[in-house]
Amino acid sequence: MTRDSHNVYYAVNILHRGLKENQMDQEKKDRMTKPGRTGRMPGRTEDDRLLTPPRPDALDFVNTDPWRVLRIMGEFVEGFDELADLGPAVTMFGSARTSPDDPIYKQAVETARQLGEAGFATITGGGGGIMEAGNKGAAEAGAESVGLGIELPFEQKINEYVTKPMEFRYFFARKTMFLKYALAYLAFPGGWGTLDEMMEALTLIQTHKIQQFPVILFGSEYWQGLLDWFRSHLITEKKISPDDMDLIRVVDTPEEVVKIVTDYYEACINNNNQDNNC
Repeated sequence: MTRDSHNVYYAVNILHRGLKENQMDQEKKDRMTKPGRTGRMPGRTEDDRLLTPPRPDALDFVNTDPWRVLRIMGEFVEGFDELADLGPAVTMFGSARTSPDDPIYKQAVETARQLGEAGFATITGGGGGIMEAGNKGAAEAGAESVGLGIELPFEQKINEYVTKPMEFRYFFARKTMFLKYALAYLAFPGGWGTLDEMMEALTLIQTHKIQQFPVILFGSEYWQGLLDWFRSHLITEKKISPDDMDLIRVVDTPEEVVKIVTDYYEACINNNNQDNNC
């Protein structure tokens, strides 16, 4: 790192920490006094503020988009710095509502444990449900257990099995970290968030914005209806190509996941492929 880039790096970090501290009081007031955009939850997030058009009567600099750009830059710098030495990892998604006594929770724990024993870290959103299961399995294996939390209008704590926690204000900064440091995406049964992450990865691969890497769906029974709809509507109506379905791998056991990820990683190493997330 050059002296100039070193100075910029620390300046951004200092600015980012200062911005976090300066906004705490305002955020507390917002959560107590302002309804959410949908009216269902209290408070506003930084994503909501960023994506709301500015009012002409509220253009003091600390509430403008140019100022937010500095805050966003700070999140990227912090994320890149914290995860730079992570090593090979799998990003795991799934419902935060899955209870520990659900069989799929136990499957997620076992999958992350086996991945950890094979030398792979697990990255999750750091919350409960499948995220907690993934972090638990990684921690049991002695592997790095990463939790990338997000600011939400309601309380969400980083689960106790995370060994490398981070908190984000902006979804797109967090999404970048999920993708940048992953050898594979692993989606357990989940809702909107899981579908969002899966579809985004498939879009980036299909449009050749990123190199192809494994996108794995765990639980064939859960995902079958969606896959059938892809075939009966998207392919039939020529919205996607038939071979686009080859971007998705469907499995039912932890062993299948480990084999797919290990085979992919070994192929990367053997090919000395620096373009993939190897």
